[in-house]
Formats: sequence, structure tokens, C-alpha cells
Amino acid sequence: MRLRLLIVTNLFPTPWDPQRGAFNRQQFEQLGQHHDVDVLTAVSFAERKGEPVAPVAVKGLRTDEFVFYYPPRIGRSLHALCFLLSLWWQRGRRLRAAGYDCVLASWGYPDAVAAGWLARRLRIPYVVKVHGSDLNVQAERALQRPQIRAALRGARAVVAVSRALAGKAIGLGVPAARVHVLYNGVDPALFHPGDRARARAKLSLPSGAPLILYVGNLKASKGCDDLLEAFPAVLDAQPGAHLVFVGDGPSGMPLRERAAALGCLHRVSWAGKVAHGQLAGWFRAADLLCLPSHNEGVPNVVLEAMACGTPVVASRVGGIPEVVPGDAGILVPPRDRAALSAALVEATRRPWDGTRIAAHAARFRWDDNIAALDAILRESVVRAADSLGATA
Repeated sequence: MRLRLLIVTNLFPTPWDPQRGAFNRQQFEQLGQHHDVDVLTAVSFAERKGEPVAPVAVKGLRTDEFVFYYPPRIGRSLHALCFLLSLWWQRGRRLRAAGYDCVLASWGYPDAVAAGWLARRLRIPYVVKVHGSDLNVQAERALQRPQIRAALRGARAVVAVSRALAGKAIGLGVPAARVHVLYNGVDPALFHPGDRARARAKLSLPSGAPLILYVGNLKASKGCDDLLEAFPAVLDAQPGAHLVFVGDGPSGMPLRERAAALGCLHRVSWAGKVAHGQLAGWFRAADLLCLPSHNEGVPNVVLEAMACGTPVVASRVGGIPEVVPGDAGILVPPRDRAALSAALVEATRRPWDGTRIAAHAARFRWDDNIAALDAILRESVVRAADSLGATA
């Protein structure tokens, strides 16, 4: 049975942010080999004002964007309604005529809430995929929580990227039988062990000295400030150590200013945004990846770093403890800078078995993920059809 699927999300590459949601791009591209898939991505009105960076074309998918209009800075509890109205106003006629079998919403709020309303209007089932702060943060807010709860409970299935998130969904009242844990996958053609010296030479990075890598958005909730504050202790133990931030975001300039104040600016580099296909070289070049987030689902950069044989120092939050064993990294409490410093020092000194780390990461396969997601979507459509037949 080949389905006609509509995916609604804010986490997917767009011409204004071609690197956004790389994990979704990989998953949906493979899903498109089994079904007819349309991806409709929300682009905020503020971002839409800017110039496009690069066109987006994903093999096997039909992709489009709509402009998400919402009241800035206030009225966050109205964002789901604004999301739905923006979507229906711009694409409603096309959505009514498309004949979709199912909607997949990727992100809990406002995407899943709006997608639930949309699916009911189209009289088709919907499935929700949750990722991390959509449940860890948004669902803890008084006005958003009942909206998210209703959206998840109305879905035919909820897909969580970790057991921790699955528990959050069940805690919101979703029957456990409808909650599925699907860890994201890793592309082994891109992410695999390689020669560290060669990788550093290609990136013009110093050879020999310990290199700590951060990959992700530069914002406070990702623990960037904690990492920078912890870094001087590493320099005390390893004077030649180097810290590289890959990514951009609102904390970029404050981090530079703080690095100068700490006297370590000469040991910190900012690489800016890096295309997903080029991240493997950075992982191979690094001695370790550090991701001291305050909340997470299961970040793909952790899986991809391990697939390259690179150990991880990260916060013990979300699904990270589920995927990082003791022989692949060190986990610390979030926001604990002293513990993070100690972990970084220990990690730069410990002899890691890169082959063993990569072998562990090899269990996270996109093929397994897609097979499970395919079964969930098919069952959702069949059960919805059976329910309609029973009430006819």
C-alpha cells in the first residue's frame, strides 16, 4: 500500500536555512522511496523577509513552504492557531484537493497542534513526531500544555526519538500502545572513522593538541556558555587545547566577548554553519564532541560523532543517556560547569577505543527507523479506515 502523505513541520531545509532539520531531511527522503510524500515547511515571516540562501531540492519529495505569521514576542499560546490560519490561507485549496491519506507532524508545538486541527478538517488521520524541547519545554507552559496534550491524544500514533520523550508523551495522557520510540539513524556513507591528522590538515586545524568540538545552534539552552566557562580549566591541564564552535546563533557574539574576557580567545575558533555532508570531517578531526545542553531529545550530532569514532562529553538530559554508554563518553549534570570542566579534562586524557565507539553507533540505522515508521503510518491509515467503516 503506497500512501499519499503530507508532512507539516518547521524542521526541514528551506531556501532561507538550507541546513535546518538535516535529520528530518534524511528520514523523509528515505520515506519518499516508499510513499508519495509532500513536505510543507513553515517559514517565519521574519525569516521570510531575508534573501534566500540556496534552493532546496530533495530527491523523491515534493517540497514547499508557507509563511508563518504570528504576534512577535507575545501571544506564544496563540501560535498554533496562527500556524493553522497561515497554512490554510496560503495552501488550503491545494490541501483539500490533494487527497492525502495521512498527516505527519514533526514537532509538538505549534506544528502538531495545528496539524491535528488540519487533519480533522481533511477527515484523515495524523501522526505526531516529537523531538525534545517541544515536550521538555513547551509542554511545561500552562497555556501550551493542554493544546499539546489534546494534539498528542488525538493522534493515531506518537513517535518519540527517545524513551525519555516517550515517557513525557505517556505522562500527557497518550496510551502507551500508541507511543513508539524510534531513534534517528546515521548515514554510514558519510559518518565513519577516518584519519584524524588528515582531517585536521584538510580543515587547517592545529595537529597534536587536544581539540574539543561543539556542533549546533549557538544559544544558551544548548549550554554554549557553560562550555566556554569550563574551557579555561582544560587549558590549565592541557595548555595547547583548542575549542571549536560549529554553528551560529544569538550567542555567537557574546561568546566571543566572553572568550576575550577569559583570556582564551586565541584558543577558541568559530567555524560558522557547516553543511551536513561536511560535518564528518570535523568529527574525525576532533578528540571529542561536547554538547552540554540543558534539554534534548537525542541529538543526531551525538550519534554522528560516535559513528566517526569520536567520544562525547554531554549533559545527562533527555535521551542522551540512552545512546551514550560509558565507553563512548562522559555525561554530566546540566549547568554544572565544575563537573563539565572535570569531564573535559578527563576525556582529553583518557585513551578511547574509536573502533568500539563506531561499532556502538552502527546500531542506529536509518533502514530500521524507516521500516518502523512505515509500519506506524500504514497501521494508522488502516485503523482510521476501519473506524470510519464501523461508524458508517
